[in-house]
Amino acid sequence: MTDIRSPLVRAGVLEPGGRWRNWGRSESSRPRVVARAHDVEEVAETIAFARDEGLTVKPIGAGHSFTAIGATDGVQLDISAIDGVLNVDGTLVTLGAGTNLYQLPSLLEPHGLALTNMGDIDRQTIAGATSTGTHGTGAAFGGLATQLRGVTLVTASGEILTVSAEQNPELLPAAVLGLGALGVLVDVTVECVPAFVLSAVEKPEPIGTVLAEWSERIAESDHFEFYVWPHTDTVLTKTNTRLPIDAERNPLGGFQRWFDDDFMANGVYRATLNLGRAIPPVIPPLNRLSVRLTGDRRFTDVSTEVFTTSRTVRFREMEYALPVEVIPEAVERIRRLIDEKGWRISFPIEVRASAPDDLWLSTASGRATGYIAVHRYFREDPTEYFTAIEAIFREYDGRPHWGKMHTRAAEDLAPTYPRFGDFVALRDRLDPDRVFANPYLDRVLGA
Repeated sequence: MTDIRSPLVRAGVLEPGGRWRNWGRSESSRPRVVARAHDVEEVAETIAFARDEGLTVKPIGAGHSFTAIGATDGVQLDISAIDGVLNVDGTLVTLGAGTNLYQLPSLLEPHGLALTNMGDIDRQTIAGATSTGTHGTGAAFGGLATQLRGVTLVTASGEILTVSAEQNPELLPAAVLGLGALGVLVDVTVECVPAFVLSAVEKPEPIGTVLAEWSERIAESDHFEFYVWPHTDTVLTKTNTRLPIDAERNPLGGFQRWFDDDFMANGVYRATLNLGRAIPPVIPPLNRLSVRLTGDRRFTDVSTEVFTTSRTVRFREMEYALPVEVIPEAVERIRRLIDEKGWRISFPIEVRASAPDDLWLSTASGRATGYIAVHRYFREDPTEYFTAIEAIFREYDGRPHWGKMHTRAAEDLAPTYPRFGDFVALRDRLDPDRVFANPYLDRVLGA
């Protein structure tokens, strides 16, 4: 039980822990203590408290990782109160680490700025998103961490460490995507771009055409992705073109957005998932119906309204980063595997692309990258499906997304990351006593 004499208890920072579950319901834990820090000093005091009590500390964001990266039986550190814009210097914007991505449109709009690229989910905190390697799509664009120009973190010793081009620059490629293993992020500085508009074209196309044209599509489009519906020969393609902020807009109407993105993509889709779970033979015809009822629309709107979508149907996900040129072959192998196994898969397979970068633990480190993500409804056991597909991914030197389900461990992850050993050495230096450890980090980085 937490010592009631602690000044952190009196300040309302510490409270007894309870059961925690992530969004996808794939992981849970029971922290002994929950700390709700409101500033950097309370973060440092929480870390000192944990060390004195012999406990570990894990910062937690929105819980959108499907792995146990945020799980702990020690101190769960909630930094959601450390949010908002802290400073703006031209296109450099410093944000509190607890800022949720969905807050950014209203925070950046007064400054005429936007993130250069985003994924399709905006529930995460910016610290959690960058720390796990969240990314969008676009062969010329990197993940969120590549947009960071500086971070401030509190280390295991309580030191407030600034990492930027001016201070400790050698640590920047590790600190911006650090898995929560190096310290607690308290702020991040993002290189934004002038706000812009996206012209979106979404339409169903034959899978053979899209796979044959994969290299051309990602080279010619600003942002291209597609969704493979199992048990069909059709994919839903999404092509977004960047336009200046003063370009003419043709946004989705309120009713159409609600009908497409809320009613159909969430409400009706949830009902079909439950029906398919109860009666698996109906999944193939339901998938064919979904292809006909979704997509095939054009609209133009501010970037955040196009990049992100509402996702209320819970699922579990595994995503791997592969060399970009092998994507068509890997997709075809997955489709054949589904047919050979006789599985009934209701969720589409998501395929995206990303530019290479030089971040130590980035899944796109040192190579142009394609991403393939597979999903299962959260009420279904994904083990057999994910395990078999992971074996395919490993044949292509695939790298698992740090925040999505996988079975990899440090000994077989190290060879695929050129700077893996450097990251582990930095962890040893900044957290020798493993204050920020948990079983997931012990597995993927070593104890």
